[in-house]
Amino acid sequence: MKKSFIYPIIFMSIITAFFVFILASMNYSTAEKVEFLQETELMEKILYVFDIDLPSDDPEEINTIFKENIEEEEIDGEKLFYLMEDGEVKAIAFPSGGSGLWGTIEAYVGVRSDYSEIVGVDFIEHSETPGLGGRIDEKEFKEQFRGLDLEDVEGSNYIIYKPASGGNVDAIAGATLTSKSVSNFLNKDIDEFTKEREGD
Repeated sequence: MKKSFIYPIIFMSIITAFFVFILASMNYSTAEKVEFLQETELMEKILYVFDIDLPSDDPEEINTIFKENIEEEEIDGEKLFYLMEDGEVKAIAFPSGGSGLWGTIEAYVGVRSDYSEIVGVDFIEHSETPGLGGRIDEKEFKEQFRGLDLEDVEGSNYIIYKPASGGNVDAIAGATLTSKSVSNFLNKDIDEFTKEREGD
């Protein structure tokens, strides 16, 4: 009776150990590739923020174009990206984010080096509802932020949803909370970043 009880436990322990070993080996062997692809995805998003067209989605080509145009710097654990042209900074991309409907939304915002306008926005990570708040990933929504004025505004109201007075961006239909969250944290972070940098 004891033997009939012990054998299945031993068998299951061996099987479990075997598959744990296989999974650990696969994780170890692919870790470098996964990290490279994650870095490439961020590079692609930063290039989008700066409105740099990519001829393909080849990771090596993305990496090359990124290195030819962008410099990066880490300040207080946060990465800043600089669009360079003839040795001069033309625009800066900085991290922004806040709470969405289902979790944190993380983004990067690009502004001109003179802080006069937004050059672009892209969303790095979020858990918003597909087809509703998840539409913040759609090009049609993101392209609205390009060229928004940062100088001739009242207070920190850089992003105002239509049809409100001074509206310059269309909110996502059916995703009021996500849209409001995006405008709130972008306005706040843009205001803090530009004021801090202009004060340097």
